[in-house]
Amino acid sequence: MPGNPSTALPRLHTPPPPHCPIASQPHKVGTPSPHHPITPPPMYPARRGKHKIFIGMAPGVGKTYRMLEEGHALKEEGIDVVIGLLETHGRKETAEMAEGLEIIPRKQIPRGNLTLTEMDTDAILARSPQLVLIDELAHTNVPGSPREKRYQDVETILQNGIDVYSTMNIQHLESLNDLVARITGIVVRERVPDRVLDDADEVVVVDVTPETLQERLVEGKIYAPQKIQQALDNFFQRRNLIALRELALREIADNVEEEAREMGAGLANKLDSQGQLCNIQERVLVCVSTYAKSLQLLRRGARIANYMNAPLFAVFVADPDRFLTKEESLHIDMCEKLCKEFAGNFIRVSSSDVAAAIAQVAEQYRITQIVIGASQRSRWQILLKGSLTHKLLRLLKNTDLHIIATDKKMHS
Repeated sequence: MPGNPSTALPRLHTPPPPHCPIASQPHKVGTPSPHHPITPPPMYPARRGKHKIFIGMAPGVGKTYRMLEEGHALKEEGIDVVIGLLETHGRKETAEMAEGLEIIPRKQIPRGNLTLTEMDTDAILARSPQLVLIDELAHTNVPGSPREKRYQDVETILQNGIDVYSTMNIQHLESLNDLVARITGIVVRERVPDRVLDDADEVVVVDVTPETLQERLVEGKIYAPQKIQQALDNFFQRRNLIALRELALREIADNVEEEAREMGAGLANKLDSQGQLCNIQERVLVCVSTYAKSLQLLRRGARIANYMNAPLFAVFVADPDRFLTKEESLHIDMCEKLCKEFAGNFIRVSSSDVAAAIAQVAEQYRITQIVIGASQRSRWQILLKGSLTHKLLRLLKNTDLHIIATDKKMHS
């Protein structure tokens, strides 16, 4: 089956206001006086750069090649294009495609007897091109770098008015982390928050069939010969590639549909026939605890919120009669950080009645969907003390409850 062409799905966005050459067009409003001083015209905010992301189902689909190809086309049109960071991984075709484009030298970082390299963001800002091409958006920078992740470097560049083209694979998207691990058996360590993809001005799916990608792998166009069989037996299994391809195409289609809904949506809340405030927007609340699986619950809740085009909330109910251990406190901090990466609101409350506290938060924030983990109590404990699920069902009205199965071995 032949490979499909790259599919460009444009983001729906509002263009920035046109540049106003204030300094070159003085405006005479008469002779100033103490009573009527001249008020300078307002300055427009600095233009934010536009971000275009090339995304694919796996390494080797041609994301970097496509990015370089478009970079050359824009250079021929007179655009000032540079390469900020390129990873060829020894691929001859990629290296050849980069020829003719200016490359910003990498920053040298000494670490003991080693010298490591990273993208030189400061040099890119000083060079100030119109467009910079940056590979591997999910990359984690060397410890001690100004920013922890490469996507944060990209955000800094965008804030300085420089356009960015970047690349990433679908498995690096934060909210898909657990799902990708279940599909492939591989936990992806380097991840990009969903908001980075959501905020992009354009996303291009670089798409080929699983068969085409496996052919490229066997031909040595992706990995070195000694790694080919291992890759075929693991990540590059056909069933994995089919699932990842579906994820990539579905994720981008969902995001485009979401933005189309936002364009045509009215107010999130309106008055009903009695003049009462009526919530017509879904709101998702994830209940986290000190259990390790809370991070998984947050990711699942973020997916639900994304599909529903709903704001995300997370709540942790602390027991006032018990202090958290250092490990538990760090875990809750991680939950809060992850929630904020999903552009969610993290709420901390203190109560000896967990169900009542959650119900109160749900009422306060007009929550319509609640995500909780399956009970870790034994059947006898549930009979004696009741379960959080049963208590919430009694307390909540007009709220759907999502009970997510968790691995009890994790908490034994």
